[in-house]
Amino acid sequence: MTRTAQNLDPVSAIRHDWTLEEVERLFALPFIDLLLEAQRVHRAHHRANTVQMSTLLSIKTGACPEDCAYCPQSVHYDTGIGREALMDLQSVRECALSAQAAGATRFCMGAAYRSPKPKDLRAICAMVREVSALGLETCATLGMLTADQARELKDSGLDYYNHNLDTSEEFYGAIITTRTYRDRLDTLEAVRAAGLKVCCGGILGMGESARDRAQLLVTLANLPQHPESVPINELVQVAGTPLHGAEGVDPFDFVRAIAVARLLMPRAHVRLSAGRTAMSDEMQALCFLAGANSIFYGEKLLTTGNPDTEHDRKLLARLGLEPESPGASAGARPGGLSHETAPARP
Repeated sequence: MTRTAQNLDPVSAIRHDWTLEEVERLFALPFIDLLLEAQRVHRAHHRANTVQMSTLLSIKTGACPEDCAYCPQSVHYDTGIGREALMDLQSVRECALSAQAAGATRFCMGAAYRSPKPKDLRAICAMVREVSALGLETCATLGMLTADQARELKDSGLDYYNHNLDTSEEFYGAIITTRTYRDRLDTLEAVRAAGLKVCCGGILGMGESARDRAQLLVTLANLPQHPESVPINELVQVAGTPLHGAEGVDPFDFVRAIAVARLLMPRAHVRLSAGRTAMSDEMQALCFLAGANSIFYGEKLLTTGNPDTEHDRKLLARLGLEPESPGASAGARPGGLSHETAPARP
């Protein structure tokens, strides 16, 4: 018998013991049933019709020693992106002020490192303090961190650290060989131990199987604490990288991944992330219906394009979506349902 949202076991409770088979059954639900269930869970834990707005700035571009097959900043590939030094403090502050004026509430700083050197980390900590003083939430993605580096960032006022798993552990070796899956998990553990919030997700469209997508979400959902932000990226293909020319993701399969992420991690902000330039407004609307409630806002993501701010404003207005207020927490919807208990089924 085909499973539907009506005979699906309740999935609103916070769990860390998902099996691959359970998650594959969620992916196999009829599309409309899956979205209905995802939206129900979303509204139980978040304010309806609000979207958290983040801006991502590349503070150090190019010459990364890693060989991530999707990345135009890798020194292993000829993509036309040169080496740029770490930005100066004043330039970062000006970019943060512009992002804030445009409506962003979180400012993310990305640097193409395998792991930051002490001198660079000190400079980045100064950036974090400067951006935090503006009243913005702060996020950084700098590659692998030690426990001491994570604590140094926390002490500087960093709120979030982004470190994506990218894909399943089984498929990971086909995408990256210069860093192990265990390396990524160790960084996440160091970040958590330092008291930082976690931003961690993956990329779809790299040639992974449906099972790989399910396994990625199982790994994220079964972490000791769910990531506060879960970016779901669609591969942005860049000429010169090994994945240029890869077969794209079926739009409905991408929306399914958003919906399943919402079901597995009810309190997380699920971010509709890279790849939005190739998505129609209608596809993005389905992603919001499926439980996405965060976007990167601004015309560039590190080195690749992003929809311009005016287009995003118009799209959100057409959908009746409003920017989430700064510091708004999950579960803060009228009615105040508990995070840890499943709401009554309709």
